[in-house]
Amino acid sequence: MPYLSRPEPDPKPMDCRILTAALKLFVNQGYHNVSVHDVQKQADVSIGSIYKHFGGKEGMAKALHERLLVEMNEMVDSVIAQDLTIIEQCNRIIELLFEYTETRCEIIAFILHANHTEFISDEPPICSAEPFQKIRDMVQRGMDTGEIQAYDCLIAASVIFGGAFRLIHMRLDGLIDRPLPELYEQLIDATWRGMKIQVEPGVSNK
Repeated sequence: MPYLSRPEPDPKPMDCRILTAALKLFVNQGYHNVSVHDVQKQADVSIGSIYKHFGGKEGMAKALHERLLVEMNEMVDSVIAQDLTIIEQCNRIIELLFEYTETRCEIIAFILHANHTEFISDEPPICSAEPFQKIRDMVQRGMDTGEIQAYDCLIAASVIFGGAFRLIHMRLDGLIDRPLPELYEQLIDATWRGMKIQVEPGVSNK
C-alpha cells in the first residue's frame, strides 16, 4: 500500500502489493484502460487474490481512495498539531503537497488529479472529504481570530490553496518542468499579499 510519509512494509503484504500496482496503473494508464489482469501481472499475484481482497477493479479503486484519504487526513492532522500560526499551518500544508508531488507523485495524482466520480460512482466529490474540510476549518479559524482577511470561507480557502492545487495539476500534466518546491516562496508571497491582514506598527488587529 502506498504511503505519503512512512516507508512501505518489507516484505509487502498481498493487499499492499495489489494496491501499489493498481495505483501505478490507474494513474499512468487511466482507470478505464486498466484491467484486473493488468494489475495481476504488475503485482505478480493471482487473479483470485485480487477478487478475494477487493472484489474487482472498482473495489481496488475504492480501497485506494479510502486509504489515501486517510494518508491525507493524517498529514493535515500532523500540521494542525504543530505549534504554528494559522498562516504557517496553511503554508506548511502547501509545502508538503509540493514535496509529495515530487516524491509521491502517483499518490498526489490519485488524490488531487483523478476524477473519482468517473469510476467510483457512490463517492462524494473529493473536496467534501475530511482532510479538505479540515483545511477549510483551518482557514475559518484564521478569519475568526483576525489572522486572515474575512471572506466567505470557500472563497478564502480557494484563494489560499487554489493556486497551489493548480500548480500541482500543471506539474502532473507536464506543463511545469521545474520541481514545485522551487516555486513555493513565490506562490506564498503572492497568496498572502491579498489574504493576510497587514497590521501597522503599534496598531492591534484584534
